[in-house]
Amino acid sequence: QVQLVESGGGSVQAGGSLRLSCVSSRLGFSFNLMGWYRQAPGKERELVATITSGGNANYADSVKGRFTISRDNAKNAVYLQMNSLKPEDTANYYCIGTFGRQYWGQGTQVTVSS
Repeated sequence: QVQLVESGGGSVQAGGSLRLSCVSSRLGFSFNLMGWYRQAPGKERELVATITSGGNANYADSVKGRFTISRDNAKNAVYLQMNSLKPEDTANYYCIGTFGRQYWGQGTQVTVSS
């Protein structure tokens, strides 16, 4: 059983920064794709960023230039550095990892106040 565990969420004022981390409970393999989704209350789940095992990253237009995704293949971990945070970034953030199927973390809350 593979579990993904997120950490690093919290509350911050607009313009601030947070760094999210997500670590797999199992090692010995490497997720083909890792990434982050987010979901705000009353809104659909949104893809934030993804990164392949080779390091190719893609971002939603809403976070380009502000967020940076990275990963550590040896640790099966993915990170999301979030800078210049805005109130509209407030959401529950979920990490995902794909290896045969898609695995999801339990989510970590990010709240940005104006």
